Amino acid sequence: MEEKKQIRLTSAEIAQLWAQYLNDTASECMLLYFLEKVEDGEIKPIIEYATQLSSTNIQKVSTILIEERNTLPQGFKVEDDVNLKAPRLFSDTYVLHFIHQMAKIGLTAYSASLSSAVRKDITEHYKSCLTETMTLFEISKDMLLAKGIYVRSPYFPNLDHIDLVEEKSFIWDFLGEKRPLTAMEVSNLYANTQRNSLGVATLMGFSQVTKSKDVTQFFIKGIEIAKNHVQSFTGKLAESDIPVSVSWATEVTNVTTHVFSEKLMMFYIASLNALGIGFYGTAVAQSPRMDLGVMYNKMSLQVQLYSEDGANIMIENKWLEQPPLASDRKELTNKNNQS
Repeated sequence: MEEKKQIRLTSAEIAQLWAQYLNDTASECMLLYFLEKVEDGEIKPIIEYATQLSSTNIQKVSTILIEERNTLPQGFKVEDDVNLKAPRLFSDTYVLHFIHQMAKIGLTAYSASLSSAVRKDITEHYKSCLTETMTLFEISKDMLLAKGIYVRSPYFPNLDHIDLVEEKSFIWDFLGEKRPLTAMEVSNLYANTQRNSLGVATLMGFSQVTKSKDVTQFFIKGIEIAKNHVQSFTGKLAESDIPVSVSWATEVTNVTTHVFSEKLMMFYIASLNALGIGFYGTAVAQSPRMDLGVMYNKMSLQVQLYSEDGANIMIENKWLEQPPLASDRKELTNKNNQS
């Protein structure tokens, strides 16, 4: 037992735990609000389960960090960052889609956390997180299917033979004519359409309930960027006669009352921006057609510049928590010499 206590957390483990604490304290605020406003009795248990997961994970991560003598991040608190008495901002349908998308993202994030974990207790923690998030993913997906509101990715014809790529035009567009999209290219275009469509609805809701002019303009700019990206994705799909229509804008109410703190809303959009850049990078790697790579790279740069604007707003308002940093040996040396 003594030997186990002497094993320190690695930088990767600290990074993952620190990020999880921020994400789960933010999620708890959002989910408790959703739970307070839910009207659909079939969706309520799913929100309750998601809320329970966030609450339990906050306790687990807090225990680990405190035992290792780490200061807990400030994170988010219900009493500071959400008005549970505010009117309903999003429909239950939006909430169900939101939870399902967050479960998808959680599976990816926890897989990365598990793969970087070394200590046994951290490994077990993320194995548990993965299992629980798989359950959340499954029950939210099943509910979407049961209600007939799950938007399936496009269907493909059955494979009846094997083909080998024989022409460089499979990658390069020499004469202006583009080959049909591969299944993976369609999958990424469809998934990014979904995520950006949900992002539009989220930003619309956030823009209605913020009082800061800078934050409002930031959200409005994000809506336009996300809408343009959706149009580009659906345009590429249409070129291969694959129609996709996804929108959750109608799932936002007309509420303008204070609901979430601007700090919480900005954190969520910053997180979604970071995830979006990552998903675009994956799409580039999985899209052999050059026009798609060019499109995704341009979009990534646009989101990066947008993220920088958001970071500046957060810094100016003291909303951006600094992640754990490596020791600055030069500064420590200078400080010692001055003393």
